[in-house]
Amino acid sequence: MSPPVAPPGWSRWLVPPAALSVHLSIGQAYAWSVFKPPLESALGLSGTQSALPFQLGIVMLGLSAAFGGTLVERNGPRWAMTVALICFSSGFLLASLGAATEQYWLIVFGYGFVGGIGLGIGYISPVSTLIKWFPDRPGMATGIAIMGFGGGALIASPWSAQMLESFGSDSSGIALAFLVHGLSYAVFMLLGVLLVRVPRSEKPVESGPSVLEGPQVSARNAIRTPQFWCLWVILCMNVSAGIGILEKAAPMITDFFANSSTPVTVTAAAGFVALLSAANMAGRIIWSSTSDLIGRKNIYRVYLGVGALMYLMIAQFGDSSKPLFIVCALVILSFYGGGFATIPAYLKDLFGTYQVGAIHGRLLTAWSTAGVLGPLIVNWIADRQEEAGKDGADLYGMSFFIMIGLLVVGFVANELVRPVNPRFHIPAPKEAADVVQRQHSEPA
Repeated sequence: MSPPVAPPGWSRWLVPPAALSVHLSIGQAYAWSVFKPPLESALGLSGTQSALPFQLGIVMLGLSAAFGGTLVERNGPRWAMTVALICFSSGFLLASLGAATEQYWLIVFGYGFVGGIGLGIGYISPVSTLIKWFPDRPGMATGIAIMGFGGGALIASPWSAQMLESFGSDSSGIALAFLVHGLSYAVFMLLGVLLVRVPRSEKPVESGPSVLEGPQVSARNAIRTPQFWCLWVILCMNVSAGIGILEKAAPMITDFFANSSTPVTVTAAAGFVALLSAANMAGRIIWSSTSDLIGRKNIYRVYLGVGALMYLMIAQFGDSSKPLFIVCALVILSFYGGGFATIPAYLKDLFGTYQVGAIHGRLLTAWSTAGVLGPLIVNWIADRQEEAGKDGADLYGMSFFIMIGLLVVGFVANELVRPVNPRFHIPAPKEAADVVQRQHSEPA
């Protein structure tokens, strides 16, 4: 499938909605927790077991983005969005069959493995195209699209809850909800497949980076640079810190104020989770757009430095003030979302636009790592503290100081980022021809 070229007069502002149609769909992943209690009740699962489809989905997101990034660059955004549509929707259909037959392994395989491939390919599908359409504002462009992934749960969470209420929370009701999800998202993602275009000036990848401005680095060369691995550490540390709160948000705020005169109700805890989702989504567009003004390195100084300060405030004073706890958590989650949205533009600044989608895909293995690391730190320490007889905010103090340490590591990695050594650049054809001509003109 060749990349669809924009006709004369095509508005570049039609491309972000195409990307949003995919990202709002795959952003359902953040609403998986809605299905956890019904699955545990209907199939007799533990909390750890019911989390497995989500965890496998995040792991497959990183792996499929890493291994499929080059194919996405070669075949274009329409091919990538089509693959994402097929895998993500098929994952729901397989999960529906698994729920109907009460075969949990099929839910894990469908939603986690097959759907996770759709998550990864869909996540990176519009990135390089958006950067090429908006070379003047790459942070804003990718922020608009990736904002959809953060905001997908705001749509999917109440929608899924309403379906389970209407269809029932037994295995057949869950199966029907999965079926509706799979079919609905297929239609919605198809809008992006039909709408997306690449710029007319964009030539096939096989012709090389001659039409692109500035230094260009291939995906193969990029992973050999220290800059790539600095960005890998930065993303991993920032995501680990954010997901540490996101994954355990409701029980965390409940525990923090369990011993106060006004404990947090279940409804209020759910509202807190919704606020975090909104901050996650808003941070993706606000902070990534800000990075176009102040630069990528400076915005990551904010994410990592101020983020560490927010964690310190929660650890020291969080249980004494609900507004302080909530504000600090919202800031951390806005940085979590902003980090995701800004990283493609940071990659573009360092490596050019030649294979930025493939490079971005490889970098997302940091997300897979953080998706395991962040929740593991918070949950394992909380369990150990509870076994030791502690409760309330004491369950999380050590976790928060570890998060501060991770953010400091990311801050140092950001300070180490420098322009890529020219030896990793791909020479433009004219430059290569000049070199050959000089070699032939030199006396033997």
